[in-house]
Amino acid sequence: MQTNVIDLLKKRRSVYNIGKKVEISDEDIATLVKEAVKESPTSFNSQTSRAVILFGDAHLKLWEITENKLRNEVPDEEAFKATQAKLDSFRAGYGTVLFFEDQDVVRGLQEQFALYAENFPIWSEQSSGIASMSVWAAFTDNNIGASLQHYNPLIDADVQKEWDLPESWKLRGQMPFGSIEAVAGEKEYMDDEERFRVFK
Repeated sequence: MQTNVIDLLKKRRSVYNIGKKVEISDEDIATLVKEAVKESPTSFNSQTSRAVILFGDAHLKLWEITENKLRNEVPDEEAFKATQAKLDSFRAGYGTVLFFEDQDVVRGLQEQFALYAENFPIWSEQSSGIASMSVWAAFTDNNIGASLQHYNPLIDADVQKEWDLPESWKLRGQMPFGSIEAVAGEKEYMDDEERFRVFK
């Protein structure tokens, strides 16, 4: 048995060799991201996920911020070469989506539903994962390559300041995207017996 969803999940890969030859407009990309996040489930329909879409100079600024922060952490120029190459590959893309979770909403739920208070941060993280996967699948369906990066919390304060974002928005991931310039390699899978159990 096969479905379009499974086909799309199989097609989705981490694509690091991305470029700027995207065939749909910025407006259409923004709509894709918005709709994907809006249709992603959240606990209690809390809608904690937030997204910031960066194009052009804003996209380049993000990776400049990241590079500057990492240079302070890896001062040795030789050791930094691999990091530089990786950052350059993200910079070569068309844009970046930043994923956040609104902690004000999470705290409000903790107060409103005290019985589940310790779970709301966990469920928020799950929501972020679902939202980023939904966007990734939408990109894949439109022949846009992407990968999911995590330079938070290193860049959090600078990102918040640069784009004047609410303090309650907690950065959870960065998704550079663009045209697919090289196909990802074959994916390797664990044996099903190691991952799954089926009972009747």
